[in-house]
Amino acid sequence: IYTLSLHDALPISVFQLEGVARSWWNVIRLKWEREQTPRTWVNFMREFNAKYVPPLTQEKKKDEFIRLRQGTQTVTEYESQFTWLSKFTPELIVTEQRRIRLFFQGLNVEIQKDLAVAQHNTFSDAVEKAQRVESARLQVRNFQAKKRDISESSLEQGDKSTAPKLGRGVGGVRIPGISRGASQGGS
Repeated sequence: IYTLSLHDALPISVFQLEGVARSWWNVIRLKWEREQTPRTWVNFMREFNAKYVPPLTQEKKKDEFIRLRQGTQTVTEYESQFTWLSKFTPELIVTEQRRIRLFFQGLNVEIQKDLAVAQHNTFSDAVEKAQRVESARLQVRNFQAKKRDISESSLEQGDKSTAPKLGRGVGGVRIPGISRGASQGGS
């Protein structure tokens, strides 16, 4: 999966428009030229949402985006939802660094801690690092669970295979002809 930078998203998206959407874009492009509006992803999404997404839906999606947290999702699932909802709130992710920061704020705290000192230049780089941390943490958890299972099963097996202890100081060396508990030397 390739994640587009905000800079690349606009020309690629515009290239994909057809029919009525292409006509709409031509009108917006002329309007921007007349008003000297910069051709940015944020401006495009603002215009697109105003035309094709009802205001109530925009508000609901914006609220979902603001409240979005990783929770029990994988990093990949969280990133997918983050990217989808961010389309409705372009003003919140006007720069790549802001997008990365908002993404990190929604990650689980354990992953956030491991990523705190890392340098993140692009959103896709940040997502990849978060996925690596998640994978490493999962491997550690699985290793610890296996280790715990092995030690628990060896304790259970050990209880069945060892002879019960008979008391303090008893056991160890057996002397032929003398039974346990019998007094030695007649005293």
